[in-house]
Amino acid sequence: MTLIEIKHLKTYFYLDGEAFPAVDDISFSLNEGKTLAIIGESGSGKSVTALSIMGLVDYPGKIVGGEILFQEKDLIKMKERELRDIRGNDIAMIYQDPMSSLNPMIKVGKQIEEAIKLHQKMDKLALRNAALDLMTAVGITDCEARYHQLPDQFSGGMRQRIIIAMAIACQPKLLIADEPTTALDVTIQAEILDLLRDLKKEHHMAMILNTHDLGVVAEIADDVVVMYCGKVMEISSNQALFDTPLNPYTQELMTCIPRIDDRKRRLETIKGYVPHLSELSKGCRFSDRCKKAFGKCSEELPELKEIEKGHWSRCWLHDIIDKET
Repeated sequence: MTLIEIKHLKTYFYLDGEAFPAVDDISFSLNEGKTLAIIGESGSGKSVTALSIMGLVDYPGKIVGGEILFQEKDLIKMKERELRDIRGNDIAMIYQDPMSSLNPMIKVGKQIEEAIKLHQKMDKLALRNAALDLMTAVGITDCEARYHQLPDQFSGGMRQRIIIAMAIACQPKLLIADEPTTALDVTIQAEILDLLRDLKKEHHMAMILNTHDLGVVAEIADDVVVMYCGKVMEISSNQALFDTPLNPYTQELMTCIPRIDDRKRRLETIKGYVPHLSELSKGCRFSDRCKKAFGKCSEELPELKEIEKGHWSRCWLHDIIDKET
């Protein structure tokens, strides 16, 4: 059953009277209990998409079009009071920088309690016990003592566990994880991903995972949305994306993955850089960096089309292949 559906979402940022399309007419959906990964380089629009769902886009940003249907109710049309009832309760978010997400002057136990108090009525003892249970659930040992500690007394991985405890405090139906392992070393990354997977299964949560790490995607996602410069470039199941990536941008991302079974292959990079929103091509957003680009690519934006069942891609090459076949 569909839990959340994004329809033609547009989130723009405004500077000196000019609009910059950070998220530009994107659509996708997510079923209950499933994990959707949104991948792409920095500047692709992943975080702005997450903030749009949470209703946390601040000035100079603004949602200018589309729908965000959560359990068939449009979040964009809701008043702030209604959103506060959903935010942290039915939809929760894990941010990529745990230190900036925690108040450095408040004990971590009290911060977890605060996440519970916003949506549930409990007495002080029940609240404390709930916070301790959450700390235990996310793998924090000696909870009675650590309950009283400040965030700077925890390692980066442990701070991220505190953020996860706060996010799952009210057992949300949808958990959004925005680059949850970016600032952590590889060993801790694996532990956090295992924790998220276990919690998702235990609580039957759906999850949107923003990442640029395709190894993470292969391990945890059911479906994948590939974004570039605010546009969706490809949508498919996890297996289909890795077996037969259709979009040149996705194919380029795949070449950047180090492979343990091919030590002789030189690790590639995608030439150029993600353009600033003021420098976007009027054609395909990736045309300036694409090895397969031809004249039409820089002049006209291709549509996102279903090339195979359940596998969508945005590229003019698909039209050429269709004509040849």
